[in-house]
Amino acid sequence: MAKIGYARVSSADQNLDRQLKQLNNVEKIFKESISGASRERPQLIAMLDNIRDGDIVVVTELERLGRNNKELTEVMDEIKLKGATLEVLNLPTLRGIEDDNLRRLLNNLILELYKYQAQAERERIKERQAQGIAIAKAQGKYKGRRALFSADDSRLQHAFGLFLSGKSDRDVAELTGINERTFRRYRKKFDVHR
Repeated sequence: MAKIGYARVSSADQNLDRQLKQLNNVEKIFKESISGASRERPQLIAMLDNIRDGDIVVVTELERLGRNNKELTEVMDEIKLKGATLEVLNLPTLRGIEDDNLRRLLNNLILELYKYQAQAERERIKERQAQGIAIAKAQGKYKGRRALFSADDSRLQHAFGLFLSGKSDRDVAELTGINERTFRRYRKKFDVHR
């Protein structure tokens, strides 16, 4: 049995120190600076691959594992399926309850409430962000995100050439490194079709 920690912040300019200090009694820590909006996080995947039956996965807050209810449930189910347990440091401890079934029931109930809270917070953040953008647009201050490629960008022109020669969007993405959805968006923007 091992205690395995997982620490995450949303971006590289945020600091992991507070979480790492709270996780000081774990044997191994998987840490990363990446948004919790997606489950495709290298260190989360590595942590899930690493855990074994009897291990305890420790996080400082439930939101570190994910931001929406569906992804949190998937991660928690995978931890449970591997025979490991989840310990969330900012949740109330249930160690004083001797009945295993009652402790498990209460723990699951608390986790469900916190999953709901994490998703609700994510939705509030997105709503506030959209409101801020709308206000900035109305004031003429919002320029939007800078375009990745200009019309004469050589990499984009090469991608268009590959597409026009018969390659699929996926093939073009693999050959150029341009995200498939991004490439499709630029094809539509510049009206490139076969």
